[in-house]
Amino acid sequence: MQQHDIVIIGGGNAALCAAITAAENGASVLILESAPKPYRGGNSRHTRNFRCMHEAPVSVLVDAYSEQEYFEDLLKVTGGNTDEELARLAIRESQNCLPWMQAHGVHFQPSLSGTLSLARTNAFFLGGGKSLVNAYYRLAESLGVEVRYEAPVTHVEIEGSQVIRVDFDYQGEACSVSPKAVVVASGGFQADREWLARAWGPSAKNFLIRGTPFNRGVVLKDLLDQGIQSVGDPTQCHAVAIDGRAPLYDGGIVTRLDCVPFSIVVNKNAERFYNEGEDVWPKRYAIWGRLVANQPDQVGYVIIDSKSLELFMPSVFPPTVADSIEELAEKLELPAAKLQQTISEFNNACAEGKFHPTELDGLSTTGLEPPKTNWARPICDPPFYGYTLRPGVTFTYLGFKVDKNARVQGAEAPMENLWAAGETMAGSILGQGYLAGFGMTIGTVFGRIAGREASNHVK
Repeated sequence: MQQHDIVIIGGGNAALCAAITAAENGASVLILESAPKPYRGGNSRHTRNFRCMHEAPVSVLVDAYSEQEYFEDLLKVTGGNTDEELARLAIRESQNCLPWMQAHGVHFQPSLSGTLSLARTNAFFLGGGKSLVNAYYRLAESLGVEVRYEAPVTHVEIEGSQVIRVDFDYQGEACSVSPKAVVVASGGFQADREWLARAWGPSAKNFLIRGTPFNRGVVLKDLLDQGIQSVGDPTQCHAVAIDGRAPLYDGGIVTRLDCVPFSIVVNKNAERFYNEGEDVWPKRYAIWGRLVANQPDQVGYVIIDSKSLELFMPSVFPPTVADSIEELAEKLELPAAKLQQTISEFNNACAEGKFHPTELDGLSTTGLEPPKTNWARPICDPPFYGYTLRPGVTFTYLGFKVDKNARVQGAEAPMENLWAAGETMAGSILGQGYLAGFGMTIGTVFGRIAGREASNHVK
């Protein structure tokens, strides 16, 4: 087998950014991607945008989005549970990523409308994440990067502060390579449902895995078992509320429901349990997976009326529809009298005011617990619509501790030839919560850093 300078474990955005950067820096690179070629790219193929700092309008981004505002947005969703040095590094470097991405084959389009109105903060990929992944693979291969698909890594052998061997399966054979440097960009452990259940408890059996089924945490566990320093809580993850009819694995971004701000959300007992209008949706959608996970049977129900149906991105599955609340309750298998009571109490608590669907409008309930602090309008215009919600896990936050150069921290000292990028180290920055498009930012920034540092080490 040809000897390569650098082995990159994983095949998504972070891995590709590392591979391209290293190859452009003169290194020979091998990518080991566990997925078959049609499913290459990990969670990146499901993405739509990345969050980008900018001091003036640029490309498809309007106005400005400063480092400080970006960081404050991150603090709101993480509750301050973030490594400020690494977070600010990702934010500052994001403005350099946009021209780099464009120069490397990624095209952008104006932001989508509806509840993902992000024209100022997020740059949307033309053709989505799949188009980005394909562009990067084409470029990587043109630079001489070798890619092996269906090549899951089974073990990374550490001796002291060095990686000395990478074992993987390929075409029915057990293979080994001994590169000069290794970059781990193989994501979290969310597709291993037994591991999820160990972290979360039995409720995890009712979770859906919104992301790729190939992120099973094999390399993560292998390296942690050898003393690599960890970061992040195994119960923290990017989990959103998705359509309850979504498949167990790989439903992707289209299964997310964006109607929550204009709805009430109830549990199986037809009781509301959280403020649906707490903030604009891109800053709050990622808390709803955990909220639903804490409800009985890990299920929730969105209820809207006809005046809200066109205010959000269309759902991939049609909603349940009925001419009355009683009929809707029956179709959703909810207690009809209780649902009617909950909606009546909500409607009575709504106040007069100006409704603005794309910004905080202060249209709040009065005397209701929990309150709805924005977009609170009575649900009274038939027909009525309902969706079932389930927790949809995108990626987990348990990962490797790294420094500002993406170098993995060993048990006693920094590793000499091991770097990490993307979801597998994002827990340093995302201690909890999520900010729309930030996973792609972390992957792009630290993928480029890891590729640079690994190739400099080889030199």
